Amino acid sequence: MTQAADWLQTSIMETRGLTRGRSGTTHELTPERQGTYHYTIGPYSEPVLTVQPGDRVTFWTQDCFEGRIRDEADLPSQVLEMPFINPQCGPVLVEGVEKGDVLAVHIESMSPWGENPRGTCCLVPEFGGLTGTTHTATLNEPLPEVVRKIHLDQEHVYWSDRVTLPYRPHVGTISCSPEIDSINALTPDQHGGNMDMPDICPGNIVYLPAKVPGGRFFIGDCHACQGEGEVCGVAVEYPSITTLRFDVIKGWTIAWPRLEAEDFLMTIGSARPLEDAMRIAYRELVFWLVNDYGFDTWDAYMLLSQCGQAKLGNFVDPKYTIGAAVTKGYLAA
Repeated sequence: MTQAADWLQTSIMETRGLTRGRSGTTHELTPERQGTYHYTIGPYSEPVLTVQPGDRVTFWTQDCFEGRIRDEADLPSQVLEMPFINPQCGPVLVEGVEKGDVLAVHIESMSPWGENPRGTCCLVPEFGGLTGTTHTATLNEPLPEVVRKIHLDQEHVYWSDRVTLPYRPHVGTISCSPEIDSINALTPDQHGGNMDMPDICPGNIVYLPAKVPGGRFFIGDCHACQGEGEVCGVAVEYPSITTLRFDVIKGWTIAWPRLEAEDFLMTIGSARPLEDAMRIAYRELVFWLVNDYGFDTWDAYMLLSQCGQAKLGNFVDPKYTIGAAVTKGYLAA
């Protein structure tokens, strides 16, 4: 048994989930089965698949441009139609999920899709952390449109002749459906969404608050690698084959997404300004320590001031994302 399997046995997903770690059927959501991809996350689109707790689904995700940027001569302003970017697979229904439950999602693996796979990075007019945008309007001219196509494999991302980066894939957009709203796939919020959190990666477990029956799960915007903040607004975007395992946790109501890794727990908040996202994340982490680990509220608050870790998702989207994390070792009774 591997070390990863050892920690999963003690995870919240496997100790509190309906299946207690038992695996079910494996499904494959190919582009043909998916059909039309979605650019909003909400309760109104037709489900493409229904699965049971414990089932796995292998998703064939498109890159965030749905493959429209084919080479370095394709300028984003000419080939993209805003806001139709960040296509989502789904929605997938998980049997037994009810409003107030938690959908647990273990990210098992992510691999590039296609022969000689390549990722895409580019500068998009009025998008990114260091330029004027529609949300932070200025009179400056937009940055130049630059497109880079990047070869990659399951070990490395070959950025240039000078720089080779490690292949560190993660899921940029992962969500359950909001209860009534249909939200643009670029926007993160309480449902999850486009959080661009590098820790939403293979091996880790994401916990999403369910607001509608079945959860109505969406996924897209996978990245071969990304730094914290995704500063230019675009990671190494790539089409992926991503396998997830689902479970349902009853009697555990959460307001915002949470994440569990082998050695830490994280709560995730999204808002503007960035400090409000930080406040949300740390408040939710205080609540977690109090409700599930027996801490006094003010002791937890002061403790996190000493050992809490801030993890930056994106600060380029309509809302910014921060994770607040604590090492599991501090939570032992």
